[in-house]
Order: sequence, then C-alpha cells, then structure tokens
Amino acid sequence: MGLFDKDNHFNMANIISFGNIASGVMAIYFIVEGNFFVAIVLAWIAGGLDIADGKVARRYNLSTEFGVQLDSFADFLSFVVMPSFLLFYALRGGSELSSMGEALLGMIFIIYIINGLRRLIAFNLKVDAGDVAKYFEGVPTPLGAILQWILYLLFSYSVITNPYIIGVLVLVIAWSLNSKIRIPHP
Repeated sequence: MGLFDKDNHFNMANIISFGNIASGVMAIYFIVEGNFFVAIVLAWIAGGLDIADGKVARRYNLSTEFGVQLDSFADFLSFVVMPSFLLFYALRGGSELSSMGEALLGMIFIIYIINGLRRLIAFNLKVDAGDVAKYFEGVPTPLGAILQWILYLLFSYSVITNPYIIGVLVLVIAWSLNSKIRIPHP
C-alpha cells in the first residue's frame, strides 16, 4: 500500500486532498480568532492543493470513487464553508449590526452553504453517471469562493460598506451555484 497505489486511501492524491481539508479547518480557526490574514493565506494554500490533487490523480492514475468524494468534501469545507465564515465574520466585526441584522446575515450564509453543498452533491451524481460535459453548469464552488473573497475585499477596503448589499450579492452567488449558467471546464 504505497503512495501511488490506487487502492490506498492514503495515496498521494488523497493526501493532498487531506491537506486541503486541514488548510480549510485551520483557516476557520484563524477566522474565529480574528486573524484574517493567516486565514486567507491558508485559503489560497487550500486552493493550490485542490488543483494539485486532481493533477496528481490524473497523472498517476489514482482516481477512485473515494478520491472523488474526498475532493468534494474538501471543496465543501475550503470553498463553501470557510469563505462564508470569512465574509460573515468580517461583516460582523466591521459594521454595527443589530442582533436581528446579524441573524439575517447568518441565515444568508446558511443559504449559501446549503446551495454549495447541493451543487457538490449534484456534481458528484453526474460524475457517477458519467454525464460530465466540457462545461460546468452553474458556478463551480471554487469560483463561488473567489467571488466571496472579492466581496470581502470590497467590504474591507470600504468600496461597499453596507453589509446588507454584500448579503444580497452573496444570495446572487448562492443562486448561481445551481443555475443553468454554463462555464467552460478548464
């Protein structure tokens, strides 16, 4: 059972996916602690690992059903949950929200997380059925994460100062995850 054994759940591609998960978990910790800089660095590391796991799996023929599911779990954590935490905590700490406003924004991010999970499950079902086309239908979760990071920057640099406008934009991104928008697969 080596690093390049397809039947090993701890093969090289899956270890890289586990690294993605670890980066996402550590990023959430630093978000909760208020250290957004370290969290963002860890988020970009997770993104790099997400690219690397697929390349390694294809290059060394390590793709398995376990790996597909593991990659989706890593995507859920690092590209759905973690960016939602980052943006929610930034809005919460960077504006004067009432308890009701904070609860409303919290619900918006829960809607985003549910939509992200739905998107990943639907994608996995299509992969299982062999229906993957040359394009993504709906915005892929890594792109959704990038869009949330852009909103974080717009809020952090006071380009958009109203947290409710950010919330509406998050809902638009949440909708786009499961939309009929076609985005070419790289």
